[in-house]
Amino acid sequence: MVSLLIPAFNEEESIEVTIDNAKLLFKNLKIKKFEIIVINDGSTDRTEKFAKRTGVKIINHPQNLGYGFSLKNGIRNASYETIIITDADHTYPLDEVPNLYTEYKKGFDMVVGKRIGYKESIFKTILRKILKLVVEFAAGRKIPDINSGLRIFDRETIKEYLPHLCETFSFTTSATLAYMMNGKFVSYVPVNYGKRKGKSKVNLIRDSFKTIFYIMQTVTYYNPLKIFMLFALVCILFSLLGFLGSIFFNLNSGFLLGIGGLLVSLITISIGLLADLLKQILNKN
Repeated sequence: MVSLLIPAFNEEESIEVTIDNAKLLFKNLKIKKFEIIVINDGSTDRTEKFAKRTGVKIINHPQNLGYGFSLKNGIRNASYETIIITDADHTYPLDEVPNLYTEYKKGFDMVVGKRIGYKESIFKTILRKILKLVVEFAAGRKIPDINSGLRIFDRETIKEYLPHLCETFSFTTSATLAYMMNGKFVSYVPVNYGKRKGKSKVNLIRDSFKTIFYIMQTVTYYNPLKIFMLFALVCILFSLLGFLGSIFFNLNSGFLLGIGGLLVSLITISIGLLADLLKQILNKN
């Protein structure tokens, strides 16, 4: 019993073929009890019309509220325990989902399709790698693909984290973080990634800043000490620079900077310890 969620915003060029491939997927998997839910996120083209022709379940938003919001709505309205999510732009080959499904049946809490053949500009590649390093630091694990949109997971498990997950394109990144920071088992399976149909809705610079913000928010919620220790480390580095300036260049301001940096770092660590203690108390209650 599986629910397949397809968030869609102005995807008239690809929505029908994506749904047809999804139906073929369940036929090949020999899964009789399934549902396909298209979350039409305020599309202004013929996405809703074309999706209706396929006979699948449709959730309509009167206005565009975001990729993450759409998935949250789809998860809450899903009928079955196992959930698969994919994009509506026909970039993920659904005929490779059986490999993810086999891996999921081994006992993993989430299985993610690691994209192969994903091409972008040099600038975007550099920015994405920086973002990947930030996410891996936060998670404390290596992450092969931080924001792949092809995933399988358990409905009840992800419902625990929904209030804290991002409502924009960073939903998948925040979901990965939430799972990893709570000791869940996440596996990655290579999948081919095709060229999308239609125009991309992602603004990498804007969405990258949003992602970093949500990463900080997620880490603060699940592991507050880690984020405060990071800030404290930055303060200590400034403090060391101040002391070095005082010693080698006889700068009085350097000594003051060093003392100030140490004091701020101690205060930051203390706040982090209190936040971590508060989190443990809340978890027990």
